[in-house]
Amino acid sequence: MWKFVKSGIEGDCELFGVNIFDYRWEPTNKKIKVLDPIYNQMHEMNIYNVNIGGKVLTFAAGEFSNCVYGFYVNE
Repeated sequence: MWKFVKSGIEGDCELFGVNIFDYRWEPTNKKIKVLDPIYNQMHEMNIYNVNIGGKVLTFAAGEFSNCVYGFYVNE
């Protein structure tokens, strides 16, 4: 089940203990549909893998509004 983790401004958002924008997001070519936790609007998010310190982590992300991203992890 995908769980909302946080939202943040493009270029400056901590996820997995790092600024996620400092890492290369590898697209998985998969998507999920989620509800914005504040406005309850449906959004389609792309699923990505990222390598942080030799560990591959998976998350979903997309823009809620201009330069404001939402992040989800599968738990």
